[in-house]
Amino acid sequence: MDFKSTSYIIMGGTTGMGLTAAKALKANGANVLVVGRNPDNCKKAEKVLGQGGLSISGDATVPETIKTAIQMANNAFGGITGLFHVAGGSGRKWGDGPLDQMTLDGWNKTLELNLTSLMLSNQAMIRYFLEHEKEGIILNMGSVLGFSPSPKYFVTHAYAAAKSAIIGFSKSIAAYYAQHNIRVNVIAPSLFITPMAKRAAEDREILQFLKTKQPLDGGRAGESEDIDNAVLMFLHPDSKFITGQVLSVDGGWTLSEGQYI
Repeated sequence: MDFKSTSYIIMGGTTGMGLTAAKALKANGANVLVVGRNPDNCKKAEKVLGQGGLSISGDATVPETIKTAIQMANNAFGGITGLFHVAGGSGRKWGDGPLDQMTLDGWNKTLELNLTSLMLSNQAMIRYFLEHEKEGIILNMGSVLGFSPSPKYFVTHAYAAAKSAIIGFSKSIAAYYAQHNIRVNVIAPSLFITPMAKRAAEDREILQFLKTKQPLDGGRAGESEDIDNAVLMFLHPDSKFITGQVLSVDGGWTLSEGQYI
């Protein structure tokens, strides 16, 4: 796919699926600015991306981070085609878990990390498109846990609530801003090998469970590259008749019962 003369911001783009998507966009001719919290990862990402790739360090839950990213990308690239919001994460260490055990900090921090950060980036990007009278593209990262729970191994109810809310939020703004040719879609992956999924990826029972829960390609956890084609499809300017959609990239998760040992 030809992405020449396009430019994108990826929130949470310095590691994992965000960085892999950035590399795929760059390989197809796009300019990319990635945002991450860890300054060292930002430096590594910029080096990997090479010319036409930029990075900044910042917290996605802070409004100034996306504002700075937009200003920097617009100045460097002459405009912004779209946003891919990947930033988020588990709230387990703050107390997310089963509802009867969840702490208020776990709830608040998980929603801030996954939902508030996304709202801020989407809001700033929408404002940019409207101010510049440009059509544009927003792609948000959801999760199959937002609509397809797994009650034994993946019990973080605040996380599920946040990922479910991302779908409702994305569909709502997709409907409202469609008249401006601003498209908003969601990718919902299952269990992928990412820094956030370290706990699950190293658990023998969970990996055995995946053989029946994610039966495609031998029953494995997803790899970051597995979402690239979906990302490129949604972010390409020619996908101009697609909005308000949720695509599961899940190895069959939502179709399978999954068998326990």
